[in-house]
Amino acid sequence: MDPDGVLEPAMWALRPWDGATVLDLGCGTGFHLPAFARKAARVVGVEPHAGLAAAARRRTAGLPNVTVRVGAAQALPLPDSSVDVVHVRWAYFFGPGCEPGLAELDRVLRRGGAAFVIDNDATRSTFGRWFRRGLPSYDPAAVERFWARQGFRREPLTIRWAFGSRADFAAVLRIEFPEALAEEFLAEEPGLEIDYAVNLWWRYY
Repeated sequence: MDPDGVLEPAMWALRPWDGATVLDLGCGTGFHLPAFARKAARVVGVEPHAGLAAAARRRTAGLPNVTVRVGAAQALPLPDSSVDVVHVRWAYFFGPGCEPGLAELDRVLRRGGAAFVIDNDATRSTFGRWFRRGLPSYDPAAVERFWARQGFRREPLTIRWAFGSRADFAAVLRIEFPEALAEEFLAEEPGLEIDYAVNLWWRYY
């Protein structure tokens, strides 16, 4: 995912996090925490699933400026005005319905802070086309209107998936899509990589 490193510089250009407190919301197993920790003063990962949070703690055990907490977006275990940058990647996919989490961002972000929400751009790219086929009820225009109403701006970016083998490619597709669709997509794409369009939604606070 993003082997060319497109996403991090795009966020950094909008709001650098050197010396900042960064919240990685929905941090999962903590994959992104070490990268933030290289420049941030403090990094907090919040993850609702205790097993994933435990994996994130193991991943960051040697990083003294990283803390991982179990919690949900709509009830962040953080004090008011305590965060400078929030990073949310593929955790707020659908826009409408995530208002309680956005209210919590209003509470925990300091003035001058920024929130970054990365999700799929289903209007373009190979993955976007596959995403729409897998979820035909998804309405990209409605999602865009939602984020605009919340004061977010959109930066469209293109990354790519790149795999070392067809077996790896197949394994990931079977995680992302039902078996029958995954097989169709494998038949359509004989190579080891695909283009993947994303939206970087961002807002200053």
